[in-house]
Amino acid sequence: MSASFSRFASGWRTLGLAVALPASLAVFSPASYAADVVVVTDSHHPVKTMGGERLIELDEASLIEAELSAQLPANAEQATAIVKGRLNQGGADLQRRIASAYQGVADAWSLGITTIPAVVVDQRYVVYGEADVARAIARIEQHRRAAP
Repeated sequence: MSASFSRFASGWRTLGLAVALPASLAVFSPASYAADVVVVTDSHHPVKTMGGERLIELDEASLIEAELSAQLPANAEQATAIVKGRLNQGGADLQRRIASAYQGVADAWSLGITTIPAVVVDQRYVVYGEADVARAIARIEQHRRAAP
């Protein structure tokens, strides 16, 4: 083997390790098992999140509606004008909040959620009643290892 080839090969080995090591760590780390995590709850059932999961609060839409309808006058025309003003004042951010809240309800329904809090992983595994997302994911991972 020539000296230049061995230097070239060693560079490839180094590159291979640089790619393989982080990839293998990612594959074997517990957080990587839970690729898609959705947490479904409401304001009465707080959860301890990990970060990175999608949080759906089923009563978020009604809380937004309560904000919009707070302290409205009895006169329907005045109340309508005030709500329209609040909607305009909220702008695109409020519209996104409302759309996201209702989309969350639809998504929870389509996942078949029956109890809250619920932690859903990869739209396949669910743990009900666990308020700590990390513990729920650990239970799912334990199940996955036992019954792949």
